[in-house]
Amino acid sequence: MRSTETPAVTPMAPSAADAPPKTGLPMAALLALALAVFITSLTETLPAGLLPAMSAGLHVGESAAGQTVTVYALGTVLTAIPLAAATATWRRKRLLMTAMLGFAVANAVTAMSANYPLTLVGRFVAGVAAGVAWALLAGYAARMVAPRLEGRAIAVAMAGIPLALSLGVPAGTLLGRLEAWQAAFLTMSGLTLILLLWISAVVPDHPGQKQGGRIPVLQTLRVPGVAPVLFVTLVFVLAHTVLYAYIAAFLQHIGLGAQTDVVLLVFGVASLVSIWVVGALIHRHLRALTLAATVLVGVAAALLGAVAGLHAMVYVAAALWGLGWGGVPTLLQSAAGRVGGRSADAVQAMLVTLWNAAMAAGGIVGGGLLSLAGVGAIPWSVLILLVPVLIAVIASREHGFPTEGTTGAS
Repeated sequence: MRSTETPAVTPMAPSAADAPPKTGLPMAALLALALAVFITSLTETLPAGLLPAMSAGLHVGESAAGQTVTVYALGTVLTAIPLAAATATWRRKRLLMTAMLGFAVANAVTAMSANYPLTLVGRFVAGVAAGVAWALLAGYAARMVAPRLEGRAIAVAMAGIPLALSLGVPAGTLLGRLEAWQAAFLTMSGLTLILLLWISAVVPDHPGQKQGGRIPVLQTLRVPGVAPVLFVTLVFVLAHTVLYAYIAAFLQHIGLGAQTDVVLLVFGVASLVSIWVVGALIHRHLRALTLAATVLVGVAAALLGAVAGLHAMVYVAAALWGLGWGGVPTLLQSAAGRVGGRSADAVQAMLVTLWNAAMAAGGIVGGGLLSLAGVGAIPWSVLILLVPVLIAVIASREHGFPTEGTTGAS
């Protein structure tokens, strides 16, 4: 990276025990990280499928119950950067286990609470744990492998996101319907305890940095390529969240409300295909893959807006949406790691903050569109948001999303 900036932290030289393997993927360890990503993502989105039951159980309106998602995102937004700085010197395995223990406790509190303010506290704590985990997981996966396999390693870890969105939320909703909404959160807590044992047994440890301290936000933003990557993250995630948060309402509007779970399943399967493709090609084709992802999600939004009356095209759009979006977390995390160089931890913490801010804003923006223009405006708003994303990726051909054959750093 051509920069005279002084990084906030200086990486410790890894010992022989910390060195990544020369060949192959440590699948047991990477799948443990994928489960951590799954738990993190599902904990955030699970209330979306349980709102009526949570509303009744906590004796509040559905709008108030929906704030359990907002409070979670707020916990991440407010704490990701300061906690990344405060824990910079921690051993990575200790930090990961601490974050996941936070999820176990927060989900247990949510499951056992019949008090709305206490539930909000539990959700905020879960968001804080998410801020720690998200700033850590992609870099952790990359450090397990040789440089040429970093993209594949991150892709395996990030597979937890589409699995949570397409399979976890419907499964949690079904469990809440068969038992009680608390059962879904209690199951998440139990799953996290199992994960802690898995992490302890198979995930390798790595050192933190020599020194902690504040993360220099303005200084990091001046590093070439950082601003474009963060801008693309903010707007792309906002566009996706607007569509995902209100896809059930949109499908209901066009007469496919009863098929929402099937549409999400198509989206999820296509997302897994996307993750596989991105993992195989990202080392040399990050820019092309990011451009393709943007175009695919844009085409999917256009199809939903223009031909949603043809129900078969809705499934085509869901598949294109999944093919575009599935690999995006891997692409953006990898881009952040490349442009960040020695300040990668700072960039990752900023990316996590903007990602969750975009998710929180997505619900607000989508709700505003729903009230002002109707549900039919949702796909077109997504398409409009993706235009500046495409322009930013195209323009950042030297830094941020460099042309193939370059790394964007030196």
